[in-house]
Amino acid sequence: MFQPLGIALLLGLLVGLQRERTEERLAGLRTFPLIAVLGTILAAIDSAQQAGGWVVAAGLVALMGTLAIGNLYNLKHREGGPGITTEVAALLTFALGAYLFNGDRLVAVAVGGGVAVLLQYKPEMHRFAVGLSDRDLRAIMQFVLISFIILPVVPNQTFGPYSVLNPFNVWLMVVLIVGISLGGYVAYKLVGQAGGILLGGLLGGAISSTATTASYARRVAREPAAVWIAATVIAIASAVMYVRVLALMFVVSPELGAAAAWPVGVVLVASILAAAIGWRNTRAHGGEMPEMSNPSELRAAVVIAVLYALVLLALAAAKAHLGHEGLYLVAGLSGLTDVDAVTLSTAQMVRLGAEEEGILPALGWRLILVATLVNFLFKAGMVAVLGNRQLLARVAALFALPVLAGVAVLLLWSALP
Repeated sequence: MFQPLGIALLLGLLVGLQRERTEERLAGLRTFPLIAVLGTILAAIDSAQQAGGWVVAAGLVALMGTLAIGNLYNLKHREGGPGITTEVAALLTFALGAYLFNGDRLVAVAVGGGVAVLLQYKPEMHRFAVGLSDRDLRAIMQFVLISFIILPVVPNQTFGPYSVLNPFNVWLMVVLIVGISLGGYVAYKLVGQAGGILLGGLLGGAISSTATTASYARRVAREPAAVWIAATVIAIASAVMYVRVLALMFVVSPELGAAAAWPVGVVLVASILAAAIGWRNTRAHGGEMPEMSNPSELRAAVVIAVLYALVLLALAAAKAHLGHEGLYLVAGLSGLTDVDAVTLSTAQMVRLGAEEEGILPALGWRLILVATLVNFLFKAGMVAVLGNRQLLARVAALFALPVLAGVAVLLLWSALP
């Protein structure tokens, strides 16, 4: 009994400490621990008396009445509209105290800590909300549409030839990709455009290394003096591409992620070294990020879904009719535009196991690595078309290290079983 009471007391102190430092005087450092302990005590009484929750319910009603009485003075003298944050926090603290008696205590601790953090970061959250434009809100709501409205109603069964197309899995991959990109976009909006070279590359890679390459190549065409800044950001974004690829593999197929960790990790290290070389040669430590587009547009999500389905179907067809050589051809062609689709498709096929339509992890990571190397060539071509010769020379020099490392890994790593 002392353990839930002690946890309730500490959680109440944590929330009360935060409320004590605000202008709200309804409840503070002493009141919130009392509310939490009250909830635990009433839950214990309810359990001992087998009251079926009525004791806890009566305590909740009594607490609400007490809060209402204590708030009468504030309602008469407070300027502006009344807020209910403290009142809701008090009710939640009571509920946590009651839950601690028979519930999962780790969950209670996590929720209590989350409440304290949520209360503490009110100014930052308000600034973030105020700083969002209609376009940013549209991006968030479109992700909600993609993930919480469309995904649950998509059929979860296999269709089409080779038994590899599952509409639910296809759209789930869209949600995964758009979610990662939206996270990078939100981070970009938080730091603003003046994020600097390192942050520009990191966020650009999280959103899309291909789009980042195009943006900075166009910028150099207008501002030739920014050539090293652009080359470095492109190199950093391309290194982040491998982090993104590994994360996708571990999420979709942990077996593939485990098999790819070391070989793909070697190319990741080479990419980081290339980015470090670019960083060393960059004398200007400033630099702004180009405006990033909304990564959760429904049209872009549909394109991702179509690409993923086509690559998945092409890989299955190539395996059935062309053997391993056909799989490499499909992977290489997929990498010409983006590596997400081929990464997700290959990971899905590895997840099917060593069945007729599945592929082995050792082959899977090789296909993905081939796609990433082709993607380097595609981005170099984009630089040649959109940028200038100086940028192409620097990007080619920085790309040479990871490309050579990737080729060496493909040739020298242990042969397929």
